[in-house]
Formats: sequence, structure tokens, C-alpha cells
Amino acid sequence: MSIAAIVAIAAAVVAIVLLIASIRIVREYERVVVFRLGRLRGARGPGLVLIIPFMERTRWVNLQVDTSDIPTQDLITKDNVTIRVEAAVFFQVTDPVKAVVAIRDYAHGVLRIAQTTLRATIGRRDLDDLLANQAEINTLIQEIIDQSTEPWGVRVVKVETKDVGLPDTMKRAMARQAEAERERRAKVIAAQGEAEASRKLAEAADVIGEAPGALTLRSLQTLAEVATEHNSTLVLPIPIDILEMVRRPVPQDPAANGRFHRTPD
Repeated sequence: MSIAAIVAIAAAVVAIVLLIASIRIVREYERVVVFRLGRLRGARGPGLVLIIPFMERTRWVNLQVDTSDIPTQDLITKDNVTIRVEAAVFFQVTDPVKAVVAIRDYAHGVLRIAQTTLRATIGRRDLDDLLANQAEINTLIQEIIDQSTEPWGVRVVKVETKDVGLPDTMKRAMARQAEAERERRAKVIAAQGEAEASRKLAEAADVIGEAPGALTLRSLQTLAEVATEHNSTLVLPIPIDILEMVRRPVPQDPAANGRFHRTPD
């Protein structure tokens, strides 16, 4: 085999190796940011991408939604209550070129901004407001972080507060407050029931006052109910009109016993 043939074969092998080395397969959720001799050439993909060996360098960027856990922090609320907050931030790269050029590590940058924003937002809220409006506060934190990461080509999708830890003394105080609130509601409901019952009794008294016989019927009905439910001795009140009839002396008929009484002159 001649030298020319050997050179040709070697050149073909090198060309095949360089061609294979220059081929990149980029998935749908990925982009390749290309630099040629240090200069930005833009993002490529998805699909088949050719890279010039030894001249172009690449940085791969994932466009899927990523998540980062915010480490547990001891934060102080506006009303000077120390709480432990653990949260998570969800973000997504929208511009791969900015995500590579504008910041060295966008994931680390998002995490740091999320930590500082969470601390500042919690510090401007009372504990009651924080517990009652947790979803609203998460949305506010998400909007603030998103404004800071927009120049990096990163969009913050959502911020979720996973856990809010309270001191034991605060838990006991909140438990006492909840118990007092339940007692207050019970007393209010009982008072409303008493007022409603009083109004109904007053209406019943008006009806009975207009029809005296209704009292007797009601008494008989009550006696029947008590006799059915309980085996006990009942004391029946005697109406006043019957007592008056008993007390009144019965006039004697003179013709009944055959005696005649003369009327004094």
C-alpha cells in the first residue's frame, strides 16, 4: 500500500471521528448555548446540532421546571415572635442565553434571593397575618423573586412554605386563646337560645292568657308525658274554683227534713 493511500485512509478516519465528535442530539426540553472561540453564537436545539470541534464550546441548559429547597431559617415576625420557616421555590429557565451569560450559577442565585426575600417578607408581617394569609404571602414572595431573576432569563413559577414552626410557649398561648374563643362562642349561643326561648314562652303566656282552658289542657298533656316516661308519684294541683266550691256552705232545704222555720219578725 502506497503512502498516499495510507494518508488518505488516515484523513478519512480523522474526518469520520471529527464528524462523530461534532454531532449533538438535543432533547426537546434542552438547549445548547454555543461559544465559538469565546464569542457567543447563540442557543441551538432541539434536534440534531453540529458543533465544530476544537473551535466551539457548549453549555447545556435544562428548560424543565426545577425546584430548590430553602433551608430552615429562624425568622422574627413584625410582632417579635421567632419562628422556624422551611420553604421551596420552583423556577424555570426561559432564556438559556441569559441564564448562561448573565449569571454564573442561576440555581444558586435563585436560592439566595429566595432566602433573603423570605426573611424580609416575614419580618414585615404579624404572626396572625402570616398564619391566616399564607397563600397570599407565598404569592408575594414569588412575585418579588421573579422580578429579581428576570434579568437572568429565569422565571419563578411558585413558592411554597412547607412548614412554619412555632415556639412551645406560643403554641400553648394559641391553644389557650382558641379555648377561650370556643367558650365565648358557646356562651353566646347559649344566651341566644335563652333569649329565643324567653320570647317563645312570652308568646305562649299570651295565648294561655287569652284562653284559660289552654292551661288545663297543657297541664294534662304534661302529666300524660311524665306518666309515660317516668314511674313516679304525681301530685295533682286542685284548681282554685274547685276549692271555692268546697269551702262554700251548702244551703239546706227546709222541706228536706220536714222542719219549718219561722222567719223572725
